[in-house]
Amino acid sequence: MRRICAVNRIVRPVSGILLRRLALASIIANVGIVVTGGAVRLTASGLGCPTWPRCTDDSYVTTPEMGVYGVIEFGNRMLTFAVGLIALATLLAVLAHRPRRPGLLALAVGVFLGIPAQAVLGGITVLTNLNPWVVGLHFLASMAVIAAAYALWRRIGDPDGPTVAVVPSPLRALARVTTGVTVAVLVVGTWVTGSGPHAGDHGAARNGLDPETISQVHADGVFLLIGLSVALIFAFRAVGAQRATRAAIILVAVELGQGLIGFVQYFTHLPAILVGAHMLGSCLVLLAALSVQWSTRERRAVTSAPQAPQAAPTDAATPVPVTA
Repeated sequence: MRRICAVNRIVRPVSGILLRRLALASIIANVGIVVTGGAVRLTASGLGCPTWPRCTDDSYVTTPEMGVYGVIEFGNRMLTFAVGLIALATLLAVLAHRPRRPGLLALAVGVFLGIPAQAVLGGITVLTNLNPWVVGLHFLASMAVIAAAYALWRRIGDPDGPTVAVVPSPLRALARVTTGVTVAVLVVGTWVTGSGPHAGDHGAARNGLDPETISQVHADGVFLLIGLSVALIFAFRAVGAQRATRAAIILVAVELGQGLIGFVQYFTHLPAILVGAHMLGSCLVLLAALSVQWSTRERRAVTSAPQAPQAAPTDAATPVPVTA
């Protein structure tokens, strides 16, 4: 009994504010490692550490002979541990939070396990000499972890009551379609990247797709996405859903900024700085689309059911009226 009391004194409940801050830090960290991973590719440092899990056949760390490319690649690998520590801290905070809340643990575990899964995918990209299809899968897996981290952050901020729709069913379906098109645009974007010049290493293969054709397909998807997002603004406004309208406006603004970067980088022959900005924009577009999805419903706080009023004591000879 004394040991249990001692543990309870050491492991104190984590506040909801701290928990939400850790979840937000996890989102930022996962977005950050996408950007730094892009820097590895854009500086042709993808094979700065030519093997995995070691950096070389004889060393787990970079060596002076590998130069700046080895430092960049090894540095990005070390950032994985930082992102993993944040995810672990978030998971432990969820476990320590009182009262226990439904749904948080599964999301926190998903985010935490996504980090080593990403590390393994990163290792496979190295072992396959930066195969463009594997590199694209590595990026999309990062998007999945970001989506899970965002869901955790939003769920922490929601009460634990039932979910209630705040817009009609057709508009919720339109929001889901918009999210699906967002994902499709991200997927096709990896195909564009795999056909372009930034392979991560001067000797890495390309996916064989025609860059101009696949870029046009990507642009068509972006136009469709913007059109759907603009439609959401007017539809949400028509039903008086102010929070959803604001989320849709932000989504369109992010999409327009991302589209502008995309067009400029295409017509300026893909300068590295703009490609890196475009990767950051991809993360922001996903987050904005998820925000719209979240704005179509809300959770209501749990309220205790009111107790039925008790009948006043009556005399046995006096009848009690019964109402329908």
